[in-house]
Order: sequence, then C-alpha cells, then structure tokens
Amino acid sequence: MESTDIKYLKGLARQYPTTAAAATEIINLQAILCLPKGTEHFLTDIHGEYEQFQHVLKNGSGAIRRKIEEEFGNSFSMAEKKAIATLIYYPELKLKLVRKQEADMEDWYRVTICRLIRICKCASSKYTRSKVRKALPGDFAYVIEELMTGRPDLSDQEAYYNEIVNTVIRTKRAPELIVALCNLIRRFVVDHLHVVGDIFDRGPYPHLVMDTLMAHHSVDIQWGNHDVLWMGAAAGNPCCIANVIRISAKYGNLNILEEGYGINLIPLARFAMEKYEKDSCEAFKLDYREDEYDEKEALLDEKMHKAIAVIQFKLEGQLILRRPEFQMEQRLLLDKIDLEKGTVLVEGKEYLLKEKNFPTLDEDNPYELTPEEQDVVERLVQAFTNCERLQRHIRFLYAKGSLYKVYNGNLLYHGCVPFNEDGSFTKVNIYGKEYSGKALYDVLEHYARKGYFAVEPEEKQKGLDILWFIWENANSPVFGKSKMTTFERYFIEDKATHKEPKNPYYKLLDREDIVNRILAEFGLPIEGSHIINGHIPVESKKGESPVKCNGKLLIIDGGFSKAYQPKTGIAGYTLIYNSYGLLLAAHEPFESVEKAVKDESDIHSHTVLVQQVLKRKRVADTDVGRELRESIRELEELLNAYREGLIVEAAV
Repeated sequence: MESTDIKYLKGLARQYPTTAAAATEIINLQAILCLPKGTEHFLTDIHGEYEQFQHVLKNGSGAIRRKIEEEFGNSFSMAEKKAIATLIYYPELKLKLVRKQEADMEDWYRVTICRLIRICKCASSKYTRSKVRKALPGDFAYVIEELMTGRPDLSDQEAYYNEIVNTVIRTKRAPELIVALCNLIRRFVVDHLHVVGDIFDRGPYPHLVMDTLMAHHSVDIQWGNHDVLWMGAAAGNPCCIANVIRISAKYGNLNILEEGYGINLIPLARFAMEKYEKDSCEAFKLDYREDEYDEKEALLDEKMHKAIAVIQFKLEGQLILRRPEFQMEQRLLLDKIDLEKGTVLVEGKEYLLKEKNFPTLDEDNPYELTPEEQDVVERLVQAFTNCERLQRHIRFLYAKGSLYKVYNGNLLYHGCVPFNEDGSFTKVNIYGKEYSGKALYDVLEHYARKGYFAVEPEEKQKGLDILWFIWENANSPVFGKSKMTTFERYFIEDKATHKEPKNPYYKLLDREDIVNRILAEFGLPIEGSHIINGHIPVESKKGESPVKCNGKLLIIDGGFSKAYQPKTGIAGYTLIYNSYGLLLAAHEPFESVEKAVKDESDIHSHTVLVQQVLKRKRVADTDVGRELRESIRELEELLNAYREGLIVEAAV
C-alpha cells in the first residue's frame, strides 16, 4: 500500500478508530443505498410572484395530495382529504379558521394529530431514522419521535400513545405540535428543490422568495438572466443597477427597492423631477394595476423610469466602447440620434422618435453622463453595494447557484446552449480566448464570481463587465437572443424594430441529435438523461408541448409570472422527479392564500407522467449513492488495514 494511502487511512481512522466502528458505518451506508431516492421538485421563472411560488412550494406540485391519497385512499372522503391538505399547506391560517367553526376543539386536535402522524410516517418511510431524527423540530423532537415509532394498535402501547396526545392537548400545545407536524411533512415529501432561474424582476416580491429559499432545507439554483442582473447590481456594476431600477419602474415595483431592500431612490427622484418635470414621459407609462398606484406616485415613477433609462443607455454605451471584444457596437444608438430632425438611425434605416426630449444628451458626447447623472449613479452604486439584505441574498445565490447543474442524471440550465444555424456550438471570444458549449458556461461563471469576490481591480472589473455581458449579449447562454431592443421599444413606433431574433438553439430543440449532443457535451449518457430547461415560455393555449425529443428535453417555464399568463394560457409548469419517475404539472393561475384556506381550493393542476421507471430508483442510482459507494470502498480499505496490522486500532 502506498504511503499516501496509509496517510489518508490514518486520517479516516480518527473518525472510525476501531474495526467495529468502521464495520458499523459500512453496514449503515450499504443499507442506505437500498432506500428509495428522495423526491426532487423543479421550479423556474418565479419572477417575484411570491404567493403562487409559496403555494406550489407548499403543495409540492401535488406531491402532498398524492401522499395523502397513498395513506388514506378510499377510507377518507374527498372533503376530508382537501381539509387536511390545506392544513398541511397553511397550518397557522387553517387553525384560526377551524377555531371559529369547531365546537369541540379537543376532539378535533386528537383526530388531526393522529392523522398527521400517519402522513408523517408515510412521508418519512424512505429515510433513515438518523435523517428523520435530525429533521425533527427541537421543541417536539421527543413527542414526534415517540408518536411516529409508537404502536397504538398494540395493547401494551395504546395507553402510552394516547396519553402523549392527551397531555399535549391538556398543556395547550396542540396547535404548535400541529404546525410542527405540517412543516415536517412538507420537508419529508420534497427532499430537494431546484430553482432553474429567474427569481427576480416583474413580480412584486422577489425579496420574500429569496427569504423563503434561504430557509429551505435543501436547494440549488441555476442562475437566470434576471438573477445575474441583480448579482451584477449588488456587485456594483452601474449598467446592471440602471437596468434593475428601470425594470422595477416599468412594472410598478420600485417599492421592492425602497421597502424590500431599503435602497434610497430619492437622489434619482429629485433628479428626474428637475430634468423631466414638464415631460409627459408618454413612452414610459408603467405596467401596473391601477388600484395599486395613485396618480401622483405614478407620474413621479414615470419620470424616474425615463431618467434611469437614459442613464442606462449612456452607461451601456460606455461599456460597449470599452469592451470591443463583446461585439455589441450595433447597440450604440445614442450617437445615431438627430435631435433637430427627431430621428434615429437603426441598422442603416432612419426612424422617427416617439419621444424627442433628451435634456441630458450631448450630441457631441452622447455617452457622457452629466455631472448630475454621475452623482446619481455614484449614490446608487453606494446604496446597492451597502444594502445588507440584498448582499445577503446575492451571497446565497452565489453559494447555492451556478449557470448549470448536473444532478442525478439531469442537466439543468436556464436559457439555451448557444448554437450556430448548422447545429454546431457557437464559439465565443471571452477576453481573447474562444469558448463553446460547456467551456463557455464554465468561463462565464468563473468571471461572474470574480465580479463579486475578486480583490484585484482589473480582474474584478472583468468580472463586473461579464455580469452585464451575461445579461444581454447575443452569445450569453441565459439570454439567447441576437439583441435586446429596449431602446427601440421605448422610442420607435415601428414594431419591426422591436423584434429580438432567438438563438438557433430554439429552432433545433425538436432534433434529438442536438439534445444528445448537449447531453454528451456535459458528460451525461444520451440514454436515461434529461435536460430541464427554464426561461422559454411554453404557449400551452396554442398546443405547444413542454416535452420534446421523446422526453429527453423538458421545458418548465409556462408563465409563473402574471405578465406571461395571457400569452401562455397557464400559470407555470413544474416538475417532480421521485423514485417512480418524472411528473410534469401544468398549473392554473393562483387566486389568493385567503381563498385557498377558506375554500380549501388548491391550484388546479394537470399532471402528466413524462417517464415511469421500470425499476424503482434507489439512493444507489443517485449522485449521493455514488459518493456513498466511494465512502464504503475507503472504509473497507481501512477495515483491511486494521486486520492486517497496518494501522493500530485505538484503545477501547
């Protein structure tokens, strides 16, 4: 045996100091391999729609209902099943309602606790006792463990079991126990959560979504273009900051920044009122529900909307000129404006401008900020980089996130893998070297992390610029369009200029050879593997299917964001991957938490079985199983070393 192997085994021996300890752990790990794999839940394109996100997360895209059905079957009425499902989703709110309706609360507590224990036992059956024990809430760890392992059907334990429940009720701890059991069931039913991009923008509560994700027991995130935009803003990239504010203004969500994150927008508001006081800002009307905005607030936000948009175009122009390797010169439009004629030249064609008031634009130096604009930008950079809550959220995105993830035979990413028309991977120049396919993802993520964490100024600046590149460059995997026509949408009437041609990837999606090529590029076998793809709204009402290439490619963005629902006809696709196969759920729009609790109405979902496995998947078939087998191999080497006298057991 090599000396390095002996050195490693001696380190392992500190954790397992005897033959018995090593053998016991081998037995434990080997047994775990035979358990069913945990359930994975895939969500994407949340876009700040907190209530719908929260409900889908709580109901596990129907996994909770299936677990209730599995446990109670025909022995419960549909009304009873709906009632207990609603309780599991929203225990605190449901308890308040029950107290107003139930005449005998003690009896209700007794029955409900016993039912929840049954569901809890069913949901936890695929885990080890150790894992279950670690998940138990501290206040009720003893009580829940005894109830879950007790046998009320046996005469020796019946009185003991019932007395635990009766004492919980007598000490007035029943509501707290019920809440704890509901939370525990949700945790057991879904073992791991995948968020395949775009938590931020459009919807009003991305900060609450982030708080929820940070409290989740097991989660990973694949960054979407809107997430990367906020990451760039938090890192201090002025272009990203301007985009974040502009999008928040456009959707009437500036309160996300002011109230959700405590970012001071007064300097921008003061500047906007000074420069655009008499401007109607007609092209900058907000996408908002009228009952949520008063007229004066809307008028101010429209002026802020225009002010930050002009600043954004100037800042982006500066970056494009500084980074010619990004090849985005066609997006330099401010220097193509003729203020006297009221026109702009776009791709060689002249168009009339819808708005002609540009009080801060210097035609000789169109990309130069005025001193007032510069002051606003500097204040905003300070506000974003010093916002403690935002920085906490972004650090979590970096810690739990990446541009793609390979997990249990699935490839997860947001957007597209950049392709050429001929079906070859696009080669992209990143700071003097060409990358394509998986290597492109890796180098972009490398620089995205530098943009936030690097200390050396030049490397940090490269990273900051790449964060904006990922947001809107034609060769960005998470953007996937030839251009972002923000300027044209604001200032040019002709809708032909608003088009944003997609990457050839989207035309190649139906070709199985292309999907196989992507899987192979990321090191996955072409049989039995899947691509889980976010970012692409699936127009269900036009008959478009989210399942492509015989189930190898699954597109699970169908309109979580309310802004997309009229186009898609549904309110989002989500995916469940359990030990029996893949289940795709198409959701109807969610009305409100209050209605869900009061009427016991779930989101109406259509569930489609995408793939059913011939043999139930075990832990041994997962990435964790691979790691456990490696641990077993190392422990068996340690065991042999003990028995051959190469390593001496610790004294007992």
